[in-house]
Amino acid sequence: MAKYLVTGVAGFIAARVSELLLDAGHEVVGVDNMNDAYDVRLKYWRLDRLERREGFELHRVDICDRFGLRQVWTRHGGRFAAVINLAARAGVRQARLDPWVYVETNMTGTLNLLELCREHDVKKLVVASTSSLYGKHNTQPYSEDADTNRALSAYAASKKGAESMAYTYHHLYDIDVTVVRYFTVFGPAGRPDMSLFRFTQWIHEGRDVIIYGDGSQSRDFTYVDDIARGTVAACREVGYQIINLGSDQPHGLMDVVRHIEKRVGKKANLVHRDTFAEDVPSSWANISKARKLLDWEPQTDLFQGLDRLVDWYIENREWAKDIITL
Repeated sequence: MAKYLVTGVAGFIAARVSELLLDAGHEVVGVDNMNDAYDVRLKYWRLDRLERREGFELHRVDICDRFGLRQVWTRHGGRFAAVINLAARAGVRQARLDPWVYVETNMTGTLNLLELCREHDVKKLVVASTSSLYGKHNTQPYSEDADTNRALSAYAASKKGAESMAYTYHHLYDIDVTVVRYFTVFGPAGRPDMSLFRFTQWIHEGRDVIIYGDGSQSRDFTYVDDIARGTVAACREVGYQIINLGSDQPHGLMDVVRHIEKRVGKKANLVHRDTFAEDVPSSWANISKARKLLDWEPQTDLFQGLDRLVDWYIENREWAKDIITL
């Protein structure tokens, strides 16, 4: 049995990663500041599941708070098999409103964790990154060695900074780092700013379904359980590696809308609006590296995952219908 530090533990991906670690008999020390970047009811729903589990411990600390993080480290003697940094300010469009908090959390927060790993000789760090780094100019499917120097959003730029700082600490202090670039993660209790959660809610409740652009865009939608398995697998020693985690099966946005319509038995009232400068028309992950280095393969296709998301929404509709999704 090992002990893992998981940041952003009440977040969508981190909560599922923590459940997998606990299922395997490990201890999880969770860190989360429980901010209100989106409706905190989702975070408390996830956290409630974790706090029922033996081997889980929560610390309400911001990763930007070096003193607070150091106290967590000291409490556990700095003895972690790995640090999995999933705390982040996420979202492409929201980053335009407050780029400072993105830089603070995604870059400075990562630096704080790297420093503590160095000080306490923790040799493994997993850093969550994003497919947004690939922008519009790269050939698809995106490979990890593609050019990521043309970030279209402050969010992507801040993640690029975190990746670069992690490499520096690997080079200087021999910290083993795996950067996992996630592709459009979805599933039950997901983030309400993501399209699949919003479409599910809007179609259920008979609200306007807002489509930015003409609806022809496509995404490499990846189910959260697959992402969580890949993240846990990324705790193995690899030196310094950047690894895509995606489904390798992009689907059009309207495929999602039509499937939810059928599942719910309601017709979507589509409302088209202009696209944002940060948006990309499509995404598609080359996951050959994840297959080779992590022995990882996605197991849940888009439509299976959508059915599970819809089922979760129906089960939790009493409060999920009121979650702000704009």
